[in-house]
Amino acid sequence: MTLTELRYIVTLAKEQHFGRAAEKCFVSQPTLSIAVKKLEDELGVALFERSKNSVRLTDVGQRVVDQAQNVLRQAETIKDLAQSGKDQLKSPLRVGAIYTIGPYLFPHLVPQVQQLAPNMPLYIEENFTARLREKLRNGELDAIIVALPFDEPDVVTRPLYDEPFVMLLPNQHPWCEQKLIDASHLAETELLLLGEGHCFRDQVLESCPTLQQAIQQQHTVTEGSSLETIRMMVATGLGASVLPVSATDGHYQSNLVQTRPFKAPQPIRTVAVAWRASFPRPKAIDVLVEAVSRCQIAERKGAA
Repeated sequence: MTLTELRYIVTLAKEQHFGRAAEKCFVSQPTLSIAVKKLEDELGVALFERSKNSVRLTDVGQRVVDQAQNVLRQAETIKDLAQSGKDQLKSPLRVGAIYTIGPYLFPHLVPQVQQLAPNMPLYIEENFTARLREKLRNGELDAIIVALPFDEPDVVTRPLYDEPFVMLLPNQHPWCEQKLIDASHLAETELLLLGEGHCFRDQVLESCPTLQQAIQQQHTVTEGSSLETIRMMVATGLGASVLPVSATDGHYQSNLVQTRPFKAPQPIRTVAVAWRASFPRPKAIDVLVEAVSRCQIAERKGAA
């Protein structure tokens, strides 16, 4: 049994197709097929159920693949440990962020990291919280930037800054006459929200419980795929929306919309960084935290 064979079965389990798995592993399909069959013969069990058009894990295969992922993660940790003994700030740092943070933080973060650690390239990715959680757990990402609460076994979290929400209004909206918006009245206007799966949507709903009922009645709420899409729809007059202030403050200003703060208690989110407790490059995490603290986006919101 080799790490290469374990990598093959993990990839095949994910792709559920020998051809695609072989491409991902940069080998020919016969090479991958032979290696998988060799491992099955060595273990004395069938790991995959094969049909003409699909490949799926057997019950025992699922357990073996789960353990194989752990072994591959530990192997990567060994490599990182060896590298950390040389220079923790020399190898790339893989950082993910949720869709409602990444586009507004990364442009400020990248130059700050480069200034603090010029020999540490950044791999950056945007995704849903659930996918970032999975990639952090599997070792595909070293750290993720998410909104609290975020709980995961053997993962450390550190708050970075608090960010208030603001109301985005089309110019002709009657609420433009108000200096402050009451969050409890959000269900009374046509509102644009992100679709399900975005944690920011859940945070907005928490700030106004009556919105839950409005959504269930399919009334007053239209969904968008991203904050930028929602911004454009607000500009057309389709409705109003709630955005994190980083998505409006100095970002793509438009004379077709206006922003208004909320009355106290102002809805906010706490942005945090999370990383595996076993991650062997603490200095890299320290650089990431320091870089965020130097960003205007954090300075304007106030470090947590």
